[in-house]
Amino acid sequence: MVTAAGGQTGTAIVRALRERGEQVRAVVSRPRPRPELDALGAEVVVAELTQPQPWSDVLAGADAFYLIWPNFDPDEDEGATALFGEARRAGVPRVVYHSVLRPQARTMPHHAAKDRAEQALDTSGLAWRVLQPCAYAQNLDEQVAEAVRTGRLRSTWGLRTGQSLVDLADVAQAAAVLLTEDGLDGGTFEAVGPEALTAPRIAELIGERLGREVVAEDVVPRGDGVGGRDMAYAGRCRRLMFDHYRAHGFVGSPRVLTALLGRPPRSYADHLADVALAA
Repeated sequence: MVTAAGGQTGTAIVRALRERGEQVRAVVSRPRPRPELDALGAEVVVAELTQPQPWSDVLAGADAFYLIWPNFDPDEDEGATALFGEARRAGVPRVVYHSVLRPQARTMPHHAAKDRAEQALDTSGLAWRVLQPCAYAQNLDEQVAEAVRTGRLRSTWGLRTGQSLVDLADVAQAAAVLLTEDGLDGGTFEAVGPEALTAPRIAELIGERLGREVVAEDVVPRGDGVGGRDMAYAGRCRRLMFDHYRAHGFVGSPRVLTALLGRPPRSYADHLADVALAA
C-alpha cells in the first residue's frame, strides 16, 4: 500500500513495485480519474491522510505500507504518528516511512516534523524502515526549461553550495527494496545522488546538453508565504529550506543508495539526457 500515490513520488513507487510484479493499493486523496495509476494496474483507493477516518478497511490485507505525507503539511508529525497506530492495530507486518535527508536539521520546520515522526515510528511497536531522500533531480526541471529559453539558470540556493540531487526513479527503486526485501528492519537509509552539484555546475551540464552557454543566476526567494495557515506554513518552510541550502548546501553520500540498488545511482547528466530540452 502506497499513500499520496497520485503525486510524482507515489506514482514512481507504484511503478517500481508493479515492475517487480507486486500487487499495489494506491491511496489517493481525491475521487477523480487516475489514468496513470490505472495503466499501472494498481488498485486505487480514496482516503484523505489529513482528515480523521477509519483506516482498518484501507489497511486490511496489506503486507507492507509506504507512508508518504503531503509536502509541507503542518500536521505531518501528528498525522503520521496516528497512521502508525492505525497500522499497528491493523497488524501490518512492515511500515516504510518516506522521510528526508538530514531530518535533524530542525531549522527547517518540515524536516523537524519528519524527525518527530521518525521518533514516533521508533517507539510504535511496528517493524519499520525509513527512507531519507535528498532533493530530486526532477525538482529543477522547470528551471531547466526556463534556462533553455533564456540561457540563464535561476538558483534559489545561491551559487557556492552544492546539492546531491537524486533521480526520483532511483528513490522509487530503493523504496521498492525496502517494501519487499527482508533483513532491513529498524534501518534508516539515505537516498543521495552521486555528486554534489553547485548551480554553476548544473548550468554547465545543461549547456553541454544544449551545445551553448547557460549561466547560473543567484535569485533570492521572496517572502515566506501568504494566505491560509497551510499556505503560510508551506511558504515559511520553502524560505527556510532555501536559506539552509544557501548557507550549508544539501549533500550526502551515495554509498547507502548504491548498496540498496546494487548499482551506482543515476547522475544528473543521466537525468538531463532523458529530459526534452526543446528551445
